[in-house]
Amino acid sequence: MSTPNDEWPLWEVFIRSKQGLEHKHCGSLHAADARQALQMARDVYTRRQEGVSIWVVPSAAITASEPEAKAEFFDPMGDKIYRHPTFYVLPDELKHM
Repeated sequence: MSTPNDEWPLWEVFIRSKQGLEHKHCGSLHAADARQALQMARDVYTRRQEGVSIWVVPSAAITASEPEAKAEFFDPMGDKIYRHPTFYVLPDELKHM
């Protein structure tokens, strides 16, 4: 049984471009299931054949930090300078870092 679009779950769409190594969020869409979400994402977000891979993730499966918690969530990292890659020398052969 088909349900109206407004009752279908919301899916987040991530596309990997031909030039990229990572998937980037490019939008959202409503679809009945993952298979339909993939097909719709292909039709909507890769019309110019720019993608080589598509991920679709149910929006309900994503957990995000709250904007109000920005200070407590991110500020403590400032005092841990050892986590910044400025102390490491990478060889020239190592690419995409």
